[in-house]
Amino acid sequence: MKKLVILGAGTGGTIMANRMRKVLDRTEWDITIVDKYKTHYYQPGFLFIPFGLYTKNDVIKPKTNFIPTGVNVVFSEIDKVVGEENKVMLENGVVLNYDFLIVATGTKIFPKETPGMKGKLWRKNVFDYYTIEGSSALGDFFKTWKGGELVLNIADMPIKCPVAPLEFVMFADAFFVERGMRDKVNISYVTPMEGAFTKPRASKVLGDLLIEKNINVIPDFYLESVDNENKKILSYDEKEIPFDCLVTIPIHKGDPMVGRSGLGDDMDFALTDKHTLQSKKFDNIFILGDAANLPTSKAGSVVHFSSEILFDNLLCAIEDRPLTEKFDGHSNCYIETGFGKGALIDFNYDTEPLPGAYPFPGIGPFGLLKETRMNHYGKLLFRWMYWHILLKGKDMPIDAHMTMAGKKM
Repeated sequence: MKKLVILGAGTGGTIMANRMRKVLDRTEWDITIVDKYKTHYYQPGFLFIPFGLYTKNDVIKPKTNFIPTGVNVVFSEIDKVVGEENKVMLENGVVLNYDFLIVATGTKIFPKETPGMKGKLWRKNVFDYYTIEGSSALGDFFKTWKGGELVLNIADMPIKCPVAPLEFVMFADAFFVERGMRDKVNISYVTPMEGAFTKPRASKVLGDLLIEKNINVIPDFYLESVDNENKKILSYDEKEIPFDCLVTIPIHKGDPMVGRSGLGDDMDFALTDKHTLQSKKFDNIFILGDAANLPTSKAGSVVHFSSEILFDNLLCAIEDRPLTEKFDGHSNCYIETGFGKGALIDFNYDTEPLPGAYPFPGIGPFGLLKETRMNHYGKLLFRWMYWHILLKGKDMPIDAHMTMAGKKM
């Protein structure tokens, strides 16, 4: 019996478990998926919790709901991968052998990496919202907050869903307008980037949108520490920004298991061929999603599109054929802009976000690089698609490769 082992039962790992179980003969292939946690989180929903639009129940479900019959599920801490021996070492000395391995262990926040971030104000005046605990605590804080300096700061790149911080400050603008206290809240978007986003054209459009909403954009701020006593964030070049409420996007790193296994870079992101998604260390290991050191967004759409490439290439590897598919870095993101509107961007390794109609040229129904109500509805609809289509490995009506159809140069 041959063995496929999948590390991580998040979005990527769950998609691959479903896809591979459908095509691999059950009399020939044993599939095992390993994860430390039993709860699956719809992470895009964390954005909505601080503003009272979603609750915990809207974003959590048991992971076993989405793992198909015929896949072994192991809930355990992963110690390391021994690639030379085709073994995965779990806690308590348990060993899993594999013929092929998929690493889909994601990325996590590490607030302790920044001095003072997890100080006495942590989840009192300093909040993350990239976790269910942080977003819930921030929601409780906003219920009684009287206003002041609201600062969103990105500690460093890369981060999960690079547009989420933009969405947060625009949601905050709408939230406090609707509560009749926007004049009491000064909102600042503080980033180490040169502008609002990583791609120039999108950065200009989104930056202008922030300015229209009276949100201060403070670029080139490299966070050094959080001063809990004086409620300030400090940069390496000695800039200071005061806050009454600090919403932080902490440093992100890959799973430490990747580093312990010798598979990753200095941030524990697995070294990955950006086109084939094959590990640069071992030919029978493939990397999916946020765990990879790909030069693209760490976003759910990237996991979705790249899983289709990985599926084809893994079958090629199993059948000892050349890897035929190439991932182009395709990513698209709905961006909530508040007041029932949203924007949409679609790009890849080589092409930055452009204006136009998506996914059908001239028809849409979604508009690229512009605010529309339809884009907002697309964001809301995606939660249903995520639970019922995407996780189960079903086909989505969007090509894995980015197309220029409908885009305006």
